[in-house]
Amino acid sequence: MQELKKHGYSISPGTLYPILHSLENQKYLTSRKEVVRGKIRKYYFITQKGSSILNKSKIKIKELVNEVFEE
Repeated sequence: MQELKKHGYSISPGTLYPILHSLENQKYLTSRKEVVRGKIRKYYFITQKGSSILNKSKIKIKELVNEVFEE
């Protein structure tokens, strides 16, 4: 949420965590729980499948941006 905020996006945990859970269910992310200062923290990591779809999405986004800025 902090990283998104740096880029001008304000997103609540009630919006973010269902997205993360969905991405995990689709095998784009994996997670592990860790106790930090007595609280359970969940850390998410991109999977190979997630990395592949991310790279494909970047290509599509670049195509769209190029079309928008064509003169």
